[in-house]
Amino acid sequence: MSEKKFWAEHFEAERGRLGTVAFRMLGSRAEAEDAVQEAWLRLERASGDGIDNLGGWLTTVVGRICLDMLRARTKRREDPIDGDDGEIQHADPSAAADEQAALADSVGLALLVVLERLAPAERLAFVLHDMFDVPFEEIGRIVDKTPVAARQLASRARRRVQGLQETPAADYDRRKRVVAAFLAASRDGDFSGLLAVLDPEVVFHADEDAVRLGSLAEIHGAQAVATTFKGKATAARLALIDGHFGLAVILGGELRIVVRMEVAGDQITAIDSIADPARIAAFEVEYL
Repeated sequence: MSEKKFWAEHFEAERGRLGTVAFRMLGSRAEAEDAVQEAWLRLERASGDGIDNLGGWLTTVVGRICLDMLRARTKRREDPIDGDDGEIQHADPSAAADEQAALADSVGLALLVVLERLAPAERLAFVLHDMFDVPFEEIGRIVDKTPVAARQLASRARRRVQGLQETPAADYDRRKRVVAAFLAASRDGDFSGLLAVLDPEVVFHADEDAVRLGSLAEIHGAQAVATTFKGKATAARLALIDGHFGLAVILGGELRIVVRMEVAGDQITAIDSIADPARIAAFEVEYL
């Protein structure tokens, strides 16, 4: 069997799944087919070099292609051509309606409406993770962000999908309550209390300076994070750090560590520990 035929057969086995992924992201069968065909062309050019997991490689490639298409679509809306109202025009309105109906059938009408309002990176992160279980590490590579940032994109999209429309005051109070509960549980050594406010898939990251002070560089999962923080935070204060709730760790009378937290719903989804003096000096820190 020739090498090209080998890859072609394996690609065809993935084509249906890739088409579904692209259709969910783009909402257009024609564009989804274009994205899948472009993925095949890239696979041909790569000749299989460095591809250990073809399914994962193709998902990543299709994701990047779809992201570029969504961004181009957004730009066309922002920069209308003379005589155009800025909306994307479909050559066949009935075909466009059919595509929208098919997508609505596959994801639900309410979800379709929300997906159309998401930013390209948010839409991609939500669709890939929540609908197709693609890991945040992989999504991060597609959108050129860290896994934590990719998780945050999906969390923002998920909140909009779930219709969690809060007033600014209600959102502020909720996030403050969650982080304050984390701080109290950490100080009291309340393991159950920590688990209650941590997302099961919470991710902790520490910068190099925090690692030198004794922190682990990365921790995954509520159990591991709760174990790390149990009985700690005695030198920490509740704070707003550039608008994010978190903790300010005071050692020797100086602010030495900043711990920023991302909150979704009533749980903490991501924690970043920063001890780099230059970065800390650039933060706007308000003690609460």
